[in-house]
Amino acid sequence: MRARLAVAASGLQVELREILLRDKPACMLEASPKGTVPVMVLPDGTVLEESFDIMEWALGQNDPQGLLAQGGQGHELIERCESEFKPHLDRFKYSVRYADVDPEHQRELASQYLRKLETRLQDHPYLFGLEVSLADIGIAPFVRQFANTDRGWFDAQPWPALHHWLEGFVASERFQQIMPKFPQWHPGDAATLFPTEAPNAP
Repeated sequence: MRARLAVAASGLQVELREILLRDKPACMLEASPKGTVPVMVLPDGTVLEESFDIMEWALGQNDPQGLLAQGGQGHELIERCESEFKPHLDRFKYSVRYADVDPEHQRELASQYLRKLETRLQDHPYLFGLEVSLADIGIAPFVRQFANTDRGWFDAQPWPALHHWLEGFVASERFQQIMPKFPQWHPGDAATLFPTEAPNAP
């Protein structure tokens, strides 16, 4: 999701191949044997296997909204999300996949990071001020996953700034742009361009 957000924000278009993880095509596994998504193959054959790397690549080509303006500070906040929040999100959302995991305890550990975001957002609408940044689109999809795991509980938490930030993200034109479903790709299919329109392309 966040890789698609960055590609859409860059104004570029890429060829999209929608796959099912239970039916991975051979060409995907040849490009990236670890078999996870997203995977991006660049024209020179370079393979990007992490969503954050794809975000940096796309916005490094073109960044019309200035999402990279925060530089290292934005990267640091995303890295903290991936180390302090996402492991607990996974163990909360997919607790049956882990041995001896208490999902409520994992939810509390994840909430510690969300309280920090709540504090950051109390004085401005985005994580670094008045404008959306790389950190916002790099973190919001994970917070959305957490919220949707137990929506009633999440909505009951005293986090008004975080709630408003997440609601704005979900309602945004950019988020709506990445949400349409695409048919599963099979070898020989005609190319599908993503986004379907690229008005900001250089």
